[in-house]
Amino acid sequence: MREELISADWDLVKGLLPTDWEAGARQCGALRRCRNVDSAETLLRLILLHVAGGLSLRQTVVRAQALGWATLSDVALLKRLRASAGWLESLCWGLWSTWDWPEGLAAQGRRWRIVDATTAQEPGATGIDWRVHYVVQLPALACDFVSVTGVRGGETLCRIPVRAGDVLLADRGYSHRAGVAWVLGQGGDVIVRHQGANFPLQDRRGQDFDLLASLRSLRQHQPGTWPVQFEWEGRTWAVWLHAVRKSAAAAEHAKEELRRERGQGLQPQTLELAEHVVVLTSLPPQAVPAGQVLGLYRGRWQIELVFKRLKSLLGVGELAKYDPDSAKAWLQAKLLTALLLERLEREAFFFSPWGYPLLGTVALEGVS
Repeated sequence: MREELISADWDLVKGLLPTDWEAGARQCGALRRCRNVDSAETLLRLILLHVAGGLSLRQTVVRAQALGWATLSDVALLKRLRASAGWLESLCWGLWSTWDWPEGLAAQGRRWRIVDATTAQEPGATGIDWRVHYVVQLPALACDFVSVTGVRGGETLCRIPVRAGDVLLADRGYSHRAGVAWVLGQGGDVIVRHQGANFPLQDRRGQDFDLLASLRSLRQHQPGTWPVQFEWEGRTWAVWLHAVRKSAAAAEHAKEELRRERGQGLQPQTLELAEHVVVLTSLPPQAVPAGQVLGLYRGRWQIELVFKRLKSLLGVGELAKYDPDSAKAWLQAKLLTALLLERLEREAFFFSPWGYPLLGTVALEGVS
């Protein structure tokens, strides 16, 4: 986040936050005492200066003292950040509460969660040091799990704690039988982009499922559904595939991406698969039809735009690598930063010619 968003344009940032954002700091336990930090406003500015501004804890407290905001140690600031995770979640909720749920899904009593991972590096490092695995809940984008591993720590759903009623949404990097079986075994469900040959499937009679032959039966842009199953460690799991054809432009773009990544020696079957979006789910179509499953996956991709901002910010500042509470609060602050940037950009380019929402109305003299 540019420094002017923490200084000259601070009033604009505050105008984007929920109306009760300051009271929420006390309610969530982020500001139990005002020692060295006199208000919720000062606390949020300190957090954003550290997390969004890319400063270390020590640099942040030095800058804050020079600006006259607060006088505290870097250890005290870390403790404040660690206690602010719940408050930062509530701020994200206020910014994202208008997320458009597919009709009827919000009332099903499930916990809808997006799984993702990205890499991070320590300040001054020349290579990637860490992989950050995190899970956020919809629609609040509240971070409910974070784990930091070495860069070789792979993306897998086996890493995620799951309870009955959870629905995990993930991209194709998590499309592995071991991970999906882990979620189903804990009483959860999945919506995952299918990996093709890397995730072998059978029909319900136990015969190999011919994915391409099934995709060729799709009519124009109407989605198709097939009951399938897979085996893992001696157990068979029943799932469903939903698929839809891409538009001609989207299909050609996907093929060009494949050619750039893998060269020209691609199999024709690989290019044909690229013409479709195939999603695997354990949710029965009687409960969540194909259109809703694909809509949820599409929603996951829209939220990926927020994650892209988050990932671009992960390369700066310090990551609380070993303390889960600090790491969770740090990531939550990154999500808040991404949401604020998105809102500011949307206001600037689409709604307000002056680049921000007006904070109040102005009475004109002589106008009734």
